[in-house]
Amino acid sequence: ILNDPESRITLSFYRYTPVNNPHSLRDHLFSVLDQIEVLGRIYIATEGINGQVSVPENNINSFRERLQEIRFLDNIRLNRSFDDNGKSFFKLKVKVRNKIVADGLEDYSFDVMKSGEHLDAEKLNKLIESGNPVIMDMRNHYESRIGHFQDALLPDANTFREALKIGEQMLNSYRQRPIVLYCTGGIRCEKASAYFKHKGFREVYQLDGGIIQYAREVREKNLTNYFRGKNFVFDERLGERISDDVIALCYHCGNPSDDYTNCKNTGCNLLHITCRECREKMEGCCSEECRDIIHLSREEQKILRKGKDKGIRIFTKGIPFGK
Repeated sequence: ILNDPESRITLSFYRYTPVNNPHSLRDHLFSVLDQIEVLGRIYIATEGINGQVSVPENNINSFRERLQEIRFLDNIRLNRSFDDNGKSFFKLKVKVRNKIVADGLEDYSFDVMKSGEHLDAEKLNKLIESGNPVIMDMRNHYESRIGHFQDALLPDANTFREALKIGEQMLNSYRQRPIVLYCTGGIRCEKASAYFKHKGFREVYQLDGGIIQYAREVREKNLTNYFRGKNFVFDERLGERISDDVIALCYHCGNPSDDYTNCKNTGCNLLHITCRECREKMEGCCSEECRDIIHLSREEQKILRKGKDKGIRIFTKGIPFGK
């Protein structure tokens, strides 16, 4: 894929809508999308669909047609990535899950369709310039660490489930002010805005299409950009640049950097920020111990990994540089 000269485009989409037979939809989507060389990750649940995909540019119209053949996906928004060469996914996965985004909520207790008022980039900027709104980042801390809206509240959360709880606590003292929620592409804010309205917050807005759409509208309409840094993305890129600001620091040396990498020791896989110099020096590893491990034989590494969690790990804000 990396060496293929064919142009590809990264797209994301979601829709909260009742899905009666998620397994049947999964099988159908995998079959028709595989035929047109779509790669990426799509989650289906009884509450809707959530996808991030890489599509050959020549097959974009075919991709739209395949989605529109499904009645409740007709006219679904396709968010095109901002800083992208399309080499974002290397395989196609279509999975059935309990939720399209894990949130820990009992959805029957409120109506997810009663979400906040959607704001485009121009309306959001006007609201920001009024000086009155409270802006809340509904993403995880490792996402907001490399980029966020100016003066936004940033929950110190590892998951969306945590962000909802922490966010509610942070917003309690702002109940009389307009609240604007934002996330990567809009899916988390769709649920969060309905939840906060259910919790009694009266004036709740959400950024339509998330950071991805905001960045595109700002560029196309020549608007002021109030987002600083990079937008974290859950694909091979791990980030797309929205502004020239570098607001994060290298995990190793503390110098400015906003480039994420996963530790090359597969028994660790720690997601961490590293500058180019430290990435080369540490050979993509998060510690000297992990750097030593990657030079062991495969068999020795397998023995060290045995019985350990090998999933993607994230670090907390409390970890000091060099630790």
